[in-house]
Amino acid sequence: MKDNIALIGFMGTGKTAAGQALAGKLDMRFIEMDSLIAQKAGKSIPEIFQQDGEISFRQIEINVTREVARERNSVIACGGGLVLNKINIDRLRENARIVYLTASPGVILKRVLNEEGQRPLLAVDDPLLTIRELLKYRKPFYERAADTTINTSRLDIDAVVKQIMEKIK
Repeated sequence: MKDNIALIGFMGTGKTAAGQALAGKLDMRFIEMDSLIAQKAGKSIPEIFQQDGEISFRQIEINVTREVARERNSVIACGGGLVLNKINIDRLRENARIVYLTASPGVILKRVLNEEGQRPLLAVDDPLLTIRELLKYRKPFYERAADTTINTSRLDIDAVVKQIMEKIK
């Protein structure tokens, strides 16, 4: 029996906010992968990207995923690019139902705009174009990994949590 719930999806789709609320409602532990990665690296995600590069970040992510996949009774908010390494999904799938949270590019941009400096992949001249390009590239990875999908564009956190609970019964 899979007793974890892993939330995947692009940045700004609600993985952390919905994950915290879901964990509280189901009396489960909440694990935020990016926070764990920053903790292990001893620096923020933007600092890892700047100082060590994305490849180094992805290696830490693989190691953290290995640890987190062994947890029990947890809601796991995964980083947006976690699906790019199949080994991460294979490990999570052993003990987790995987829920793919989606949102439109415009909604994602609105949600992440207030987080200046926290999104290294969006430190570009045209963040909306970058979001569209990254979504187009990553979408097949998300879809292949997902057990179920929820579009969060027009939902508040409570509605997202309710839909997750309905879909994973």
